[in-house]
Amino acid sequence: MSYVILDLEWNGAFSKSAQKFVNEIIEFGAVKLDEKLNVVDTFSSLISPKIGKRLSGKVKQLTKINFEELVDGGVDFFTAANSFAEFLGDSTLMTWGTSDIHALIENYLFYANDYHIPFLKSYCDLQEYCQRALDRYDAANQMGLGVCAELLGIEFSEDEQHRAEADALLSRECLVRLIDKYPVSSCTLKADCEEFYRRMMFKNYFVTDLNSPGIDKENLKFNCDLCGKRARRVKKWKLHNKNFTSDFYCKSCDHKFTARVSFKRRYDGIKVNRRIIEKKKEQPEEAKTAAVQQ
Repeated sequence: MSYVILDLEWNGAFSKSAQKFVNEIIEFGAVKLDEKLNVVDTFSSLISPKIGKRLSGKVKQLTKINFEELVDGGVDFFTAANSFAEFLGDSTLMTWGTSDIHALIENYLFYANDYHIPFLKSYCDLQEYCQRALDRYDAANQMGLGVCAELLGIEFSEDEQHRAEADALLSRECLVRLIDKYPVSSCTLKADCEEFYRRMMFKNYFVTDLNSPGIDKENLKFNCDLCGKRARRVKKWKLHNKNFTSDFYCKSCDHKFTARVSFKRRYDGIKVNRRIIEKKKEQPEEAKTAAVQQ
């Protein structure tokens, strides 16, 4: 078993022909690992832009790449992609998060009018893997590569971040530190099938109708945060900023509190976020009067 960690850099560019912005890939960087996670080969390629006529200030600042460097030393997208396909071979592809996969899908769709990534057979999201291995998995709060490296005590140069090959190597260091704590196979997906693309292209969204299919009404019930007994809802649910909020009353301990819940539809189901908000104590009437007089 071998692995290839890929990192891409891209530039947001407006396509007049498609009449939309495209995340145009400008650099491939990758490292190939053997079954013991030793680096056995590296891959790097700049891509000459065909859509954008300049790089955004943010991209130039982060990557230290300039437009002339891409024009003079870059190849076209398909040349880079085909060379990378040979480099990848039968290895499992890894990226930090799925944004690189989304960029590949977007570029293949733009250039070839086909969203399939020809060389992709097996895939592992290293970001998810590391979060699970660290027992910090939260789909709503994804961990950055630099944050993960710091948690694992890995020294790295911030100046080298946001260059494709350097980020791929840093991802490899995180993988090495965690490989004995969590199986890579648990986060590896079969990628040469439509189910994979449905998963990758699914757009998460918040459910804003409590009668929507899949909403478990048990999640709308709350226990008192003081005594733990079931509290009674005393107001209708109100929707604000994609969260449902209502007031509750616990008869057992005469406690009032506000509860908040949100439902986010993801590919694998609905993620529920529940919390109790401490209700502000009302001021006594004499205090209110004194405040007004002041």
